Amino acid sequence: MKNAKQFRCGDKILESGIYRVYHRNHRLAHEVTLLRDQLFPKCIKCEDSVYFELVRSAPDITLAPFKVALYALPENDEEEDFTVAL
Repeated sequence: MKNAKQFRCGDKILESGIYRVYHRNHRLAHEVTLLRDQLFPKCIKCEDSVYFELVRSAPDITLAPFKVALYALPENDEEEDFTVAL
């Protein structure tokens, strides 16, 4: 997704949906579901060295009787650490 808009930790989430999360150094990209009007979360391990891209909008998700907000991205112990060579 070359022209996808990128979002940073602490930005307000304007659209509920599934977002792809890119970490700078320690894990592969993965997807999370985030809710409108929350803030994009930091990673527990790399803090704010992550960014987000919207994969799929899901505006009706906030109509459910309950909501679970993601305040921090968990570290995934099952993946091996890696470093991006620049």
